[in-house]
Amino acid sequence: MDEMVWLIRKTLKDTFRKKKNWFLYFGLPIVGILISLFFYSNASTGTIRAGVVNQDGSQVVTSGVIRYLEGLGQVQVTPLDEETLRARIASGDLDCGIIFEQGFADRVKTGEPGHIRIVSVKGESVTAYIKAMLQSYIGNVAAIGKETKGDEAAFARIYDSYSQHPFKLKATAQPDTSNEKMMSYQTIGYLITFMMFSAANLSEIILKEKENRTFLRLLSSPMSARAYVLSNVVVSLLLIFLQIVVTLVAMKLIFHIDAGMPTFPLIVVLLLFALTAIGLALTIVAFAKSTSAAGAMRNMIITPSCLLAGCYFPVNIMPETVRKISSFLPQHWLLDSIDQLQQGQSLGSLYVNLLILGGFALVFALIAVYRFGKNNDSRQFV
Repeated sequence: MDEMVWLIRKTLKDTFRKKKNWFLYFGLPIVGILISLFFYSNASTGTIRAGVVNQDGSQVVTSGVIRYLEGLGQVQVTPLDEETLRARIASGDLDCGIIFEQGFADRVKTGEPGHIRIVSVKGESVTAYIKAMLQSYIGNVAAIGKETKGDEAAFARIYDSYSQHPFKLKATAQPDTSNEKMMSYQTIGYLITFMMFSAANLSEIILKEKENRTFLRLLSSPMSARAYVLSNVVVSLLLIFLQIVVTLVAMKLIFHIDAGMPTFPLIVVLLLFALTAIGLALTIVAFAKSTSAAGAMRNMIITPSCLLAGCYFPVNIMPETVRKISSFLPQHWLLDSIDQLQQGQSLGSLYVNLLILGGFALVFALIAVYRFGKNNDSRQFV
């Protein structure tokens, strides 16, 4: 135990002897907050700007739904093609987009609505209103289609009467917290990247000390290789925990950003992901033969995976293929947990996400242990 404490103190002392490491570990998360503020602090908080893509032609039902959206006082509708829609959502000109795919009207007439998609960079905080209104209107039209059972004349007559009915909506303004939630979501996306790079940098200390023979000198003492690696894991977990605390405190007390969720569940999911990041970092070290090789593997794995998972910008604006690929990345499941916590879900309801994150951590740890155990080079771990 005394050897473990000594190793932890030694690693911390060596790490923070360089002043730049203070900025790398604790300054960069603050930079992530500033970037999120720059992108989202000036976003519109009034009328929802929605782009509409009509791929269903001149169908009466589809045109009626679009007219219904245009009649909503809180929604500004702009007809666009899909490519332009995604570009304007990505640039922040639109809050969300509604895509009516070919066959939408036919599905509604059968009583089973489908072929409609809503895309947004701001999540449920923006799209919830539009979804609720569309579900109500389309649900009523689908009920007409279900009762008429394919009789086009009967459907057209009843639908025309329904469309002419003067519905009134009484709205009460509520504070718009969508920007703050999006800022916190994106800040955590940047924090994920910094956590992974921090874990990788700290794990590379193992390779550096093997290269300069410090590791062999340590093992000539009563200290074991297992204790050495475990001390590195403890240091990584401690520093990542401090990163999380610094980021959350800065968000709340300095920049006054409401994360839109309780602090405790947020810390729990972030710490669980920290174990995944540390496991991945040890796996990289286990396969790398030098610090330069480890650095190259780190950059090839962390940066693209964070990009695909939506750490730099929301995954909702990416093509469907990319969104499917992101489901195989641990960052995706952490961001999905954050999104659900912001929607009011409890930590217990996220057990599937938590199990998946725990599974990633366990798999990475087992791979690292196996690789270390199979290594017979005297200069490496045995």
